[in-house]
Amino acid sequence: MGGVQAIFRLWLWASVGVIALSNRIQQPWHERYERAFFDRQKGWIDGAEEFHRLCRVACAGPNILEIGAGPSNPTSRFLSTLGEVHGIDPDPAVATNDALLTATTLKGSKFPFADDTFDSCVSNYVCEHVADPLGHLAEVRRVLKSGGTYVFRTVNKFHYVGLVASLTPHWFHKLVANRLRGLATGTQDPYPTKYRMNTGHAIAEIAKRARLSVEAIRYVEKEPSYGRFSRVAFVILTGYERVVNSHAFFQGLRANLFVVLRK
Repeated sequence: MGGVQAIFRLWLWASVGVIALSNRIQQPWHERYERAFFDRQKGWIDGAEEFHRLCRVACAGPNILEIGAGPSNPTSRFLSTLGEVHGIDPDPAVATNDALLTATTLKGSKFPFADDTFDSCVSNYVCEHVADPLGHLAEVRRVLKSGGTYVFRTVNKFHYVGLVASLTPHWFHKLVANRLRGLATGTQDPYPTKYRMNTGHAIAEIAKRARLSVEAIRYVEKEPSYGRFSRVAFVILTGYERVVNSHAFFQGLRANLFVVLRK
């Protein structure tokens, strides 16, 4: 009887091992690499979660305007846990965003809201697309209540992604951007970029002109999403991440700017 039990246990452990190996082989390589190099169990958090943590701390009240809300997405859903979220976007797809209390297709540069309406405004990867950043911040200031905040994440122009994007035409972005990130066919094409408010210095200067105070500008580098097209590229760009996060001296080369402006 003991021999039968021993054989059964051996078969069971072997089966579990085969299933685990099969799942590992079927899992996309970039997911395995990300787990190996950026282990959440060891305290790593991705860029979206870190931005959401900033929003939780910096949003000044429960009435939020998400600028560039787009269709349903994790950031809109997160913001809806903080309060009522109203969304605007030039893309009519904003009407499909399931986290918004109201969704408005933006026509022109003026936001369709009265002065002093919102406790906070939030943008996630929007400011790199803005052609008139001073006009944009002036509208943000107008619709914010006194003491309200504008919290946003945007691309650093001096990161390799920003440099390549600013030096190449939009048709090239549409051709390669989603492929480099390993995104599925049918994913929304990237929007045209302007990079007119995408350095710490530019943000500070334009915010001053718009009469908004700079509460925080932080440079952030996370896992190399643009390295998902190649194992070699992923490893090289992971090395880049390790270098630019090793010392504050390199912070100007990090991928993103996390910003808090206050009225």
